[in-house]
Amino acid sequence: MLKVLIVEDERPIADLVEMNLTASGYACTTVYDGIAAADLLEKNAYDLVLLDVMLPGLSGYDLMEQIRPLHIPVIFITAQGSTADRVRGLRAGADDYLVKPFEIVELIARVESVLRRAGKGDEHFSVGDVEVDVRSMQVTKGGVPVQLTRKEYDLLLLFVRNPNIALFRDTIYERVWESDFLGDSRTVDLHVQRLRKKLGWQDRLSAVYKVGYRLEVSK
Repeated sequence: MLKVLIVEDERPIADLVEMNLTASGYACTTVYDGIAAADLLEKNAYDLVLLDVMLPGLSGYDLMEQIRPLHIPVIFITAQGSTADRVRGLRAGADDYLVKPFEIVELIARVESVLRRAGKGDEHFSVGDVEVDVRSMQVTKGGVPVQLTRKEYDLLLLFVRNPNIALFRDTIYERVWESDFLGDSRTVDLHVQRLRKKLGWQDRLSAVYKVGYRLEVSK
């Protein structure tokens, strides 16, 4: 299980991030100030750090001085969203830069992307008797290959990477079809119906009223 250190002094944001990353299968440790983060970094190994810039004790930039020699991927999470701020963060050594407020699904996508670039990303997912091998793009159910279209596969990957998270239809469309959502949900609904049928997920892939869909995965 990949270990993530969350350093964020706004507790509601920190708790929300920890809850959703834990649901997605990460082992999370959360601290609310820079000094506590520095202590943990001296004593423990982490696969990724989610780091706020403005922190009590030590700033995110100060912590980057400690993190760089450890070669741990870092995503800055901050309200400072100007181009100059982004450039400064990336030049300080961060692998990515996410501006508040943000959608959880975007955060998880960025976490996955950074971990993949670092050679630490998950390459295999299991949900019940369904197995997804990302490297080979193969999907099996009970050991039997399941034939999916590319969009169905991309849709499945979005759900298995975001278990137990309600995904808005517009978010699903923009992530899978990589274009702006124009308000017509029929394309998303049709592909979800096909995926349910092919995987036997009529109960597992549930509709969320006035939102979209959620993949139900027991912990």
